Amino acid sequence: MRISINEIKDMKQKGEKITMLTAYDYITAGIIDEVGVPLTLVGDSLGMVVLGYPSTIPVTIDEMLHHTKAVVRGTGRTIVIGDMPFMTYSNISDAQRNAARFIQEAGAQTVKLEGGVNMAETVRSIVSCGIPVMGHIGLTPQSINQLGGFKVQGKSDEAAARLLEDARALEQAGAFAVVLETVPAPLATLITRTISIPTIGIGAGVGCDGQVQVISDILGLFTDFVPKHAKQYARLAEASRAAITEYVREVKDGTFPTEQQSFSMDESILDRLTK
Repeated sequence: MRISINEIKDMKQKGEKITMLTAYDYITAGIIDEVGVPLTLVGDSLGMVVLGYPSTIPVTIDEMLHHTKAVVRGTGRTIVIGDMPFMTYSNISDAQRNAARFIQEAGAQTVKLEGGVNMAETVRSIVSCGIPVMGHIGLTPQSINQLGGFKVQGKSDEAAARLLEDARALEQAGAFAVVLETVPAPLATLITRTISIPTIGIGAGVGCDGQVQVISDILGLFTDFVPKHAKQYARLAEASRAAITEYVREVKDGTFPTEQQSFSMDESILDRLTK
């Protein structure tokens, strides 16, 4: 049985830290589910880490639904959150219709969208349809062109006040949680203490109610760049290169496959075939 959003809210009240990871495929989602991560985000970050786009902006809803279905099939307990891609919630009608697709077609339990005060009515409209919503403020990658790059948000008096207002607006609109991305740790702590819904930080310090990371970052699948907010708990890219290199060598020198990886037969059949 899947975890409920009320259980996530209760974790904040109990002071229990919340973990969240991204997943984009059946196998990875199954591992995340098995170890007990309560929130799994099918993030539009798949555009960059899976599909090779330069940003999240080119990702389409059909691509998001495709990957969300795979993640849902691989899980049974974690809450699966579908990340609504760029321009799929620019008006309330589109937002409701596309949020419903994540629930009806892909089997997700909730959706996530970017924006604060400017998205409060949209959030309220989706929640009114019975679809839980996770908000996302601070560095919002879909607005990267407007923000002028991947920069820390909320460092000035005005910007900090605006983020606090954004968080309150999402809470009042009915969001069950909010992601705080690339926000100074003291501000994220203040927001966390101010609002009643859980905050999930990424580059926002330890004071948030929970943390989210991109799965490829913590597994070390990319070695050329590690974001400041990420920690590599493994170096799977290095291990993968070593394994593939060994495979290529063994195939070339004839040491793979061996009898252990081969199938036998009654060789008298071969004799009859050649007569």
